[in-house]
Amino acid sequence: MNTNFYQKLAIGALVSVLLLIFVGAIVRVSGAGMGCPDWPTCWGLLIPPTHVEQVDFEKLPIEKFQKKAERMGRDPNLITEESLRKEFNPRHVWTEFVNRMCSLPVGIFSLATFIASFWQRRERPHIFWLSFSALLLVLANAIMGARVVYSGLSPGVLTTHLALAMLLICVLVYCVWAGTSQPLKIPVKKDAFLTRFLIAALLVTTIAEGIMGSQIREMTDELAKFHLNSPRSTWIGELENSSLYLIHRSFSWIILLLTLWTFLLVKKNQPSGPSPTQYGVLGIVLFQMILGLIMAQFHIYSWVQVLHVGLAAILLALIFRWLLTTPNKNALLCEQ
Repeated sequence: MNTNFYQKLAIGALVSVLLLIFVGAIVRVSGAGMGCPDWPTCWGLLIPPTHVEQVDFEKLPIEKFQKKAERMGRDPNLITEESLRKEFNPRHVWTEFVNRMCSLPVGIFSLATFIASFWQRRERPHIFWLSFSALLLVLANAIMGARVVYSGLSPGVLTTHLALAMLLICVLVYCVWAGTSQPLKIPVKKDAFLTRFLIAALLVTTIAEGIMGSQIREMTDELAKFHLNSPRSTWIGELENSSLYLIHRSFSWIILLLTLWTFLLVKKNQPSGPSPTQYGVLGIVLFQMILGLIMAQFHIYSWVQVLHVGLAAILLALIFRWLLTTPNKNALLCEQ
C-alpha cells in the first residue's frame, strides 16, 4: 500500500512509541527505573556520569530524594550523600538514560505529524485534531514520566503511564490508516457485523489484559525488592495467591479463543484471504501464550517479561488496525 508523507511521519511516531515501550520494559525488569534519581537531569548532569566520582553531590536535591523515600515508605533520614554513593549503579544509570533518549524520537515524530496535519485540515479535519491529540498525549506522558521518577515508581502512576501509552498507540494507528483519501477496507463476503464485533471484543479484552498485566508487573517489582536473594522461579507461587494474577492468566485464553474464531471467519469469508495484519495478530497471540506458559510454569525470566510487554503493545496496534480495515457490511451489499 502506498503511503503519503503524513502517513510516513505517523508511522515513524508509532514505531518510536513501540520501541520506547520495549526499552521501558527493559528498564523495569532490570530494576533501573531509579537509575537517574532526578529529572530532567541525571545525577545533576545533562550527560550521565559513568563513575560516582563525577557526581557533585552538593548540587543534588537531596531533600527531594528524602521526600520521595518517605512516599515510598522508607526512612528519609537514611537518604544521605553516603547512601546515594552506595546506590550509584552506572549500568542502571545508562539504562534509564537510554530510555529517556528513546523518548526524543516520539516527541519529534509526533510534532512533525501534527505539523503535517495542517495540510489535511480541509479534506480530513478529524486527522488534524487527532494529530493534535497525539501530541498532547506525548506531552502528558512526558509529564507522567517525570512523576514516575519523583513518585519513586508509584504503582498508580506507572499504570496511568501505560494507559496513556495504549491510548497514544490507538490514536497513531488511526492517523496512519485515515491519513489518506482512500483508507483501506478489506471486503468480506458475509458475517461482516459478527467479524467487527469479535475484533472489537478482542480489542477491549486485550486492553483489559494489558492494564492487569501492568499491575502484575508492579507486583513482580515488589517481589524483586523483598526477595533479593531468592530465585525468580519462587515468585510464581506467591503470584498464584493473587486473584488479579489468576484473572490475568484466564483472560489470555479468552483472547486466544476470540483470535482463533475471528481468524477462521476471515479465512472463510475474506476473498483475498487473511492479510499480514491478521496473520500478525494470530502469530503474536500464540507466541504470547507460550511466553505466558513459560512464566507461569517454569521461570519468570527477564527477557520473557520484556518480550511479553513489547509484543502486547504491537498486538494492540495490529488489532486496532484490523478493526479499522474491516467493513461494516458484506462485500455483496457494498457493491449494490
